Amino acid sequence: MNGPIRIVLADDHTLVRQSLARLLNETSNMNVVGEIGTADEAVDAAIRVNPDVVLLDIDMPGIAAFDAARTITARCPQAKIIFLSAFTHDRYIASALDSGAMGYVCKTEPPEKVVKAIRTVAMGQTYFSPEVQSRLVVESDGVRLGSHEVKSRANELTNRELEVLRYIARGLSKKEIAKTMHLSVKTVENHAASVMNRLEIHDRVALTRFAIREGLIEP
Repeated sequence: MNGPIRIVLADDHTLVRQSLARLLNETSNMNVVGEIGTADEAVDAAIRVNPDVVLLDIDMPGIAAFDAARTITARCPQAKIIFLSAFTHDRYIASALDSGAMGYVCKTEPPEKVVKAIRTVAMGQTYFSPEVQSRLVVESDGVRLGSHEVKSRANELTNRELEVLRYIARGLSKKEIAKTMHLSVKTVENHAASVMNRLEIHDRVALTRFAIREGLIEP
């Protein structure tokens, strides 16, 4: 790679984001070219500056970080995605892998591990914190969760239905979900009805509890 590693950093916690940005900018051969607080802004920044690496906090306002990762990967094939999270639910790890991420770093790791993750991923290799790595299986066609992956009614949902469930659990109205997902309100209503029928849960509070329990959103 010629020149410094160009990084977009997205985290809605200002202190965490600014501290990490300062560390990375002071690190040899690294340059933070975007520092933002929402997943929507991460997508816009990535498209605008075409970075080498995008660091995404999993729980941010706006679109789901996993949806943002898919969009970035599609629009900016050069950009490598690393997720940052204080949580290591199997569901989060599976969603990160499905979205094309090449790294997953726990926020309990020391800052130098984030630097190592960026360098590793920028070279085209994967990097996962030990707590995550121990639960993965590396195969010829990629990386997946081991056989202990959570089995639950959530597995009956399609990816689209899981996205709608996450937004419902985060308190978004159907109109807000439609705007965020670029769908019609009717389509969102149909997905929401399907989610409730598949899970046999028919109110928002119970859906939110289910989503937290299954690791679909952070409590």
